[in-house]
Amino acid sequence: MSKGRLYLENIRKSVNFTSFTQKESQMTQDLSPQEHHQKAAEHHEHAAEHHKEAAKHHASGDHKTASHHAHIAHGHSVHAREHEEEASKKYVVLHGQKK
Repeated sequence: MSKGRLYLENIRKSVNFTSFTQKESQMTQDLSPQEHHQKAAEHHEHAAEHHKEAAKHHASGDHKTASHHAHIAHGHSVHAREHEEEASKKYVVLHGQKK
């Protein structure tokens, strides 16, 4: 697959991922800070697994599969950051800002 086609395929997947992200954001609004931290940790672990897979495939010359795993890893990192941010927001709402 050419670089241009691979780029377009990743863009297409990103659009689908964005739709999923919006749905998940609506579903996670009722989580506690503790639950957000747990979800963030899970997404970081999944991202690490996919980064390791991407590295293996890159080393073997399978750049298409490496790109696929890198893209999935990025998605998990985005989800983790969203949960981190939501946990921080909930702390402020529940406990107020400390001076």
